[in-house]
Amino acid sequence: MRRSIGTTAVLAALAVAATACGGDDGGNGGGADGELSGTVTYWDTSNETEAAVFEAVAKEFEDLHPGVTVEYVNVGFDDAQNRFKNAAGANEAPDVMRTEVAWVADFASLSYLAPLDDTPALQDQEDFLAEPWASTQYDGQTYAVPQVTDTLALFYNKALLEEAGVEVPETLDQIREDADAFEEIGTTPLYVRGDDPYWFLPFLYGEGGDLVDAEDQRVTIDDEAGVAAFEQMNDLVESGVAITDTSDGWENMMSGFADGSLAMMINGPWAIADAQAALGDDLGVAPVPGGDARQGSPLGGWNYGVYAGSPDLDASYEFVRHMSSAETQTRVTEELSLLPTRESVYAEPTVEGDEMVRFFKPAVDVAHERPWIPQAQSLFDPLRTSVEAMLTGSASPEQAARDTGDAYRDLLEDWQ
Repeated sequence: MRRSIGTTAVLAALAVAATACGGDDGGNGGGADGELSGTVTYWDTSNETEAAVFEAVAKEFEDLHPGVTVEYVNVGFDDAQNRFKNAAGANEAPDVMRTEVAWVADFASLSYLAPLDDTPALQDQEDFLAEPWASTQYDGQTYAVPQVTDTLALFYNKALLEEAGVEVPETLDQIREDADAFEEIGTTPLYVRGDDPYWFLPFLYGEGGDLVDAEDQRVTIDDEAGVAAFEQMNDLVESGVAITDTSDGWENMMSGFADGSLAMMINGPWAIADAQAALGDDLGVAPVPGGDARQGSPLGGWNYGVYAGSPDLDASYEFVRHMSSAETQTRVTEELSLLPTRESVYAEPTVEGDEMVRFFKPAVDVAHERPWIPQAQSLFDPLRTSVEAMLTGSASPEQAARDTGDAYRDLLEDWQ
C-alpha cells in the first residue's frame, strides 16, 4: 500500500522508510537479484492524438525490465492537478505523473513529489534546455524531469491569406488593418479563446506585462500593461476582427480553422497533427502577433514527477529516465512533432528537418517564463472569470484587470 506523505520531515526520511516498508518485490522496486521489479502506475495527461505514442513508449519499459509491470492510465487534463493531489492526500497517487510545468512547485510544496537530484531519473542533466529545466526546480531541489516544451504561435491558412491578398501579420494592428480583406472573402481573421486564460498570456506579454512579479512578490496583472492587454483582447472581439467563445473554445476554434471559416488561430505544438490533417500544405506557422510592446508567448510544457510515496521508487526513477531519454524524445518528436527538452535531440536529422520544430524551437528560446510558484496554476481561475466577464459584457477591461488583481492579492497573502 502507499505510504502516508504528510510533512517535509517524512519526505526527508522517505528513502529509509521506503526500504524498510517495501512490498513483496523486495521494496523500492528492486528484486532480490538486483534486477528491477514491481509495478509503475503512470498517469499520462496527453491528448487523444498523443496518447497512443506515449502508451507504446511506456509499455516498452516492460521489455527493458521484465520484472516491472507498467500500468498506463490516461487522465483528462482538466482535473488532473486536483485528482493527483486528492490521490496523494489519500496515499493512492500513481508512481509517476505527467505534470504540467506549473504544477511542479505546487506538488513539491505539499511534499507529494520525490526529490530527484542524485537519482537515476536524471540522465545527462546538462543536456536539458534551461527554460524547461527551470520549471522542475523548487526550494533549491529538482522535483521533475522535462518531457516536452512548448509555446503558443500563430497558425494560419496559407490559401486564405493568399486569397485575401494579405501578408502574415506580425502585429495585432496589422490584423485589424486587413480585416476588410478577409471580410471580402467571407472569412473571419482570427479566433480568440475566451474559455482558457492561458490564451490571454500573449496579449499580456505583448503589452509588456505579467501576471505577477514573483521576485518582488508583487501583483502586476492590474497595472497599466495589464489593463492594456484586456483592452486589446476586448477590442478585437467587439470590432469583429476576432470571434470568441467562453465555453467550447477548443472545439469551435479547431472546427472553424479546419473548415476555412477562420483564417488564423493562436495555438501550440500539440495542435500540429490535427491542423496538418485538416489543411495539409496550406498550414503555416508564425510567431504570435505582437501588441504595443513586443511579441510574446508563454513557456509551457510537461514534466515527469515521481510520487514520494511510491513503494517502487527505484523502478519509478528508471521509468522516468526511460521516458525522458534522448532516444524517446527523438521518437516522440518524429511521430508527433512535439518539442523535445534535450539540446542533443535537436541535432538529430529527423528532428532538425521537422518544419514545425524549426519554428517552435526559436520561439521557445525567447518564450516568457511563467512564475514557478506553488500558486501558479491557481492564478488562472480568477483570470478565467475576469476574461469571461469582460467578453460577455458584464465588466469593462479596467474592471476585469482590477478584479483579477484583487483576487491575486487574496490568494497570495502579504503580496503587494
